Parts: sequence; structure tokens; C-alpha cells
Amino acid sequence: MIGNARIRLRPTLIDDLDFVVGIEQDEANRPWITPWERTQHEAAVRFPDFRHFVVEATDAGRSEPVGFVILIGCRNPNRSIELKRLVIQSKGRGLGRACVRLLKRVAFEDLGAHRFWLDVRLHNTRAQALYDSEGFVEEGLLRECVKTDEGWESLRVMSMLQAEYHARSAAGQENAAA
Repeated sequence: MIGNARIRLRPTLIDDLDFVVGIEQDEANRPWITPWERTQHEAAVRFPDFRHFVVEATDAGRSEPVGFVILIGCRNPNRSIELKRLVIQSKGRGLGRACVRLLKRVAFEDLGAHRFWLDVRLHNTRAQALYDSEGFVEEGLLRECVKTDEGWESLRVMSMLQAEYHARSAAGQENAAA
């Protein structure tokens, strides 16, 4: 298990997939992501290039599952790791920020990433503001690349490089307390 003062990440088990699929399908989360089929989650749990975690909030010695995370490219020879999915069901508690900080630590310190990147839907301004404030830099726009019920949607590509992470760490901007 990997954790900080607020949350911990534990590897997702097959038994956790009802929880994962349930919060991914929740109407509060669907506008911000492209949900997967259960079989895709099963493959991600098993495939060594992926890291699939359940996010647990910790409080007074107990924990509760509040979301999940998927990282891709963990064995990438170019050391470029993608934050494929971050879903926190319990919103407004600062758990997303705590999770992003922890994921940066995992990517750069545990997995040896040179580049940690993600894409975010343009209308997801809350997530974009979080990633901006956490030091991710915009790389570009994937124009109208996601088909939705309303039409087409663009994705903003953002990343952080290892040197940027280390500079933020040296400046005290990557504290574990988040």
C-alpha cells in the first residue's frame, strides 16, 4: 500500500470491480470520463504495464474506499506514464488533490517516470484547475477526438517532467499532507 496523511492507494482486486464500475457509471462522474467495460478493468488489474488502484480515505485509523486510479505505461521504455483515469466519488474534501500529489510521487519516485501525463475534457474546468495548480503544463489540444451523445469533445493534454517535479519538491510544493 502507498499512502499519505489523507489517502492510500491499494491494488485493485477483482472483487473491487463492482465498486469501480459502479462509481464510474454514476451520473456524477460520467460527464467527465469515458467509462470502460468491466472486462477492460479486469485486464488493467492483470496487465503488468498498468497500475489499477482503489483510493481509500484514511481517518482515525480506519479507511473507506472513495475512488480509483489507473496508470498506464508503467513499463514504458521511454519512462512516460499516463494518468488514464482518476475518479473520486467523495467530492469537495480535497481528496483529489491529495491523490494527485500521491500519484506524482508514485510516478516519479517509485516508477522512475521521466514524464507523467494526462488528458482532460475541455469542459472539465475543475480538474483542469487542479492539474494547473499541481504543476502540470499544457502540451496541446486533441481536437474533437471523443464522441459523446452531444457531439464531439476535445481533450487538453497536460504533463509534468521529472525535473519539474523535483523542483516543486525542493520548493516544498509536493508535501504529503496535501
